[in-house]
Amino acid sequence: MNLVKENAGSAVINNPAVPNEKKDAVINEASNSITGGLQNMFSNGNAQDILKMFSGKEDVASSPVTNNISGGVVQNLMDKFGLDRSAASGVANNLVPNVMQNMVDKTNDPKDSSFDIQSIFNNLSGGSTSGFNMQALLNKLKGVGLDKDKDGDVDLQDLMKLLPGGGTNGGGGILDKVKGMFN
Repeated sequence: MNLVKENAGSAVINNPAVPNEKKDAVINEASNSITGGLQNMFSNGNAQDILKMFSGKEDVASSPVTNNISGGVVQNLMDKFGLDRSAASGVANNLVPNVMQNMVDKTNDPKDSSFDIQSIFNNLSGGSTSGFNMQALLNKLKGVGLDKDKDGDVDLQDLMKLLPGGGTNGGGGILDKVKGMFN
């Protein structure tokens, strides 16, 4: 709710398409729609999309999660407040990507403990993920500690650097052995 309020400036508060008497209710509805959208995606088997978004490996603004939630916000604002599609889309397009980006940033900032991936998934799942180490899954998606050659991905070159001697054994290396399996 606080993230929605922090990002509501141009999207809601300063938006003439949202009547003054409905601004607080629109902010509340947007917050509920974001939470509900995340819960629906989780319960419909899209946890991997949510986790991928939080990994920082995709553009949050164009992620399937953000797009899905934005669509829900638009529909709810039209249904509950009588906003036309253009006004509701304006609110959603200015609010949802910023809120989602802030959530991702706060979750990935080790100095910010206001959000963590474990709490987010526990809330989305009603506590059913409490036995899983969601941070470890997120770290695997991010490649934390695994991108040994610092090229932005985790691949065979990184695996070679994890092996004793950097993957070489005097007569070639692991790459030569792998190549040999396909010859």
